[in-house]
Amino acid sequence: MALMLTAVNLPAQSSRKVLSNPEPPYPEVARRLRLSGVVKVQVTIAPDGKIKEAKINGGHPIFVNSVEQTLKEWKYAPASTETSAQLEFTFHP
Repeated sequence: MALMLTAVNLPAQSSRKVLSNPEPPYPEVARRLRLSGVVKVQVTIAPDGKIKEAKINGGHPIFVNSVEQTLKEWKYAPASTETSAQLEFTFHP
């Protein structure tokens, strides 16, 4: 199993450093079925560095819950304003 993470940063996001970004677990049912998939997420990052909102922009439904749960544990460096970023998670068996 392999998981690739691509974080495509928007211009307003360029100075925000990721402090903690655990990888989403590969779902067991997807492992048994040997499924691959991609989940694209637009996140809004609060000034305190926590992800305030995550909007799924596309992805295989079997992987979406894993990504949503893991993003609750992500932490960015504090900033004076909210910022946003486009993230992409790729799952391979």
